[in-house]
Amino acid sequence: MHFQKITPYLWFENQAQEAAAFYCSIFKNSKIHSSNPSIVEFELDGCAFIALNGGPQFQFNEAVSFYVLCEDQAEVDYLWTSLTSKGGEEGNCSWCKDRFGLSWQIVPKRFIEMMKTGRPEQTKAVIAAMMKMQKMIIADFEQAFAAH
Repeated sequence: MHFQKITPYLWFENQAQEAAAFYCSIFKNSKIHSSNPSIVEFELDGCAFIALNGGPQFQFNEAVSFYVLCEDQAEVDYLWTSLTSKGGEEGNCSWCKDRFGLSWQIVPKRFIEMMKTGRPEQTKAVIAAMMKMQKMIIADFEQAFAAH
């Protein structure tokens, strides 16, 4: 396992192995490095994570989420569908929860490009379009951007 200075440490009631396997099945270049009944060390696309079976004392909430920058609409669609499957939840403005209650933001690079390069009226239009969405739709952003 490659060592990184800051590693997300996720507390699960008793689904650490199941969650790690689920996440590794979704993200490319991912694998479980070690696992025992209490702790799983795994990697998602080059980023190290640790998951703990810590009991029911703590639950995930929206105060912490994982922000995933996507290359295109196909990647947005794939990750959104994968993360919200089997009991996950769709949220608003790119936010969703997986079946374990962990929050994710699935964001296309094109959205960020528009926010950085657009004129104020264009970025305002793109944000207005986003406020009506759950999963981000690049074509809707392009339309809003071009109209202003």
